Amino acid sequence: MIAIVKYNAGNIRSVQNALTRLGYESVITDNPTEIKAADKVIFPGVGEASSAMRYLKERKLDELLVSLQQPVLGICLGLQLMCTSSEEGNTKCLGIFEAQAKQFPPKEKVPHMGWNNFSELKSAEILKNITLNNDVYYVHGYYAEVCKNTLAICNYILPFSSIMQRDNFYAMQFHPEKSANVGEELLKNFLTL
Repeated sequence: MIAIVKYNAGNIRSVQNALTRLGYESVITDNPTEIKAADKVIFPGVGEASSAMRYLKERKLDELLVSLQQPVLGICLGLQLMCTSSEEGNTKCLGIFEAQAKQFPPKEKVPHMGWNNFSELKSAEILKNITLNNDVYYVHGYYAEVCKNTLAICNYILPFSSIMQRDNFYAMQFHPEKSANVGEELLKNFLTL
């Protein structure tokens, strides 16, 4: 069973729909018992960092998420909340990745919205069949710095972490559920870890 973490953030249904298209059943939940029992956990989200962290803390989901042993995938805001902190609302986050989520400097159009490819890819199981030329779909005004947990880099104004991993924790800044065949491939790679 796949648990999709329900918290104060949008876009959760589209992730569930993508899993259904791939033939996987999932449950949207903020129940710690269900999340702990899941084979895989997906932590998606579109929203604002400080209110999302407040919701997680009120339900002790912040403590639960960092203690999980099964594969966990953060998407968009999920990736940023897995960093040490976010400049958005000056928020202390989960601290899974050793990076800060920062606001893009207003040199170009912000948020970064639309299709973009990777400028750098490391070798990793989750990146099987993925190449530098693959485009994925982004919508974000904040980004995670490049750090030792970075598996893939994208360039928009500056280089940022597009895909991250530490142990059983994975995260994608873009929306795999909106990234056509490439996104499906990445989700399948995660689901078959």
